[in-house]
Amino acid sequence: MEQGVNAVPKPTARGRKSAKKRLEIMRAATGIINAKSFALATMTEIAASLDLRDATLYYYFPNKQALVYECHVSSLERFEGLLEKTDQADGTGIEKLRRFLHAFLEDSTQNGQQLYFGDYSYLEEMQRIKIGAWGDRLSDKLKTLIDQGISDGSVAPCESALVVQLLLGTLIWLAKWAPDAKGLTVDRLGDAIEAFAFHGLESRLDGMAR
Repeated sequence: MEQGVNAVPKPTARGRKSAKKRLEIMRAATGIINAKSFALATMTEIAASLDLRDATLYYYFPNKQALVYECHVSSLERFEGLLEKTDQADGTGIEKLRRFLHAFLEDSTQNGQQLYFGDYSYLEEMQRIKIGAWGDRLSDKLKTLIDQGISDGSVAPCESALVVQLLLGTLIWLAKWAPDAKGLTVDRLGDAIEAFAFHGLESRLDGMAR
């Protein structure tokens, strides 16, 4: 049986080994929650995916809500780090955007999926405020890259705020949409995004013929 949101927190595990185990649990939880939703994911299922007992999971996290909040924080930290690194590099808006997308795919391959931060209604009020403000700030930073590209002529004029949401949806859910693609690689995913998001699906030859 899962512990309630208001359960008394147990001592948090410490040390390098504990930190590694916490990351493993968060990675597994993120994948399961992305696939099934917060409501349907259970601590028992998350523990079983790592061959752990429920009690071991509760040693690291007092309840499912606490675990998922940490998943949100970890995902946003990773996302922000990638954006900051991209923004510090030279290049046009489109070059920075391409660099960020490739870095995001590489990070997901190495560190697992990120938790979709568009839905956090199940968190406590103060947690929702923090995650919501953080997510909005990162969306604005991504929007700035697109606006920069529009200004320097490397990105076609568009409603950048909506494009950001399309890109976020594509990136966050890509691992769920195409996990069974044979021989799937970061380069293949990047090429697919390149074709769809940067070039469009309409053939240039077809457009010239019209």
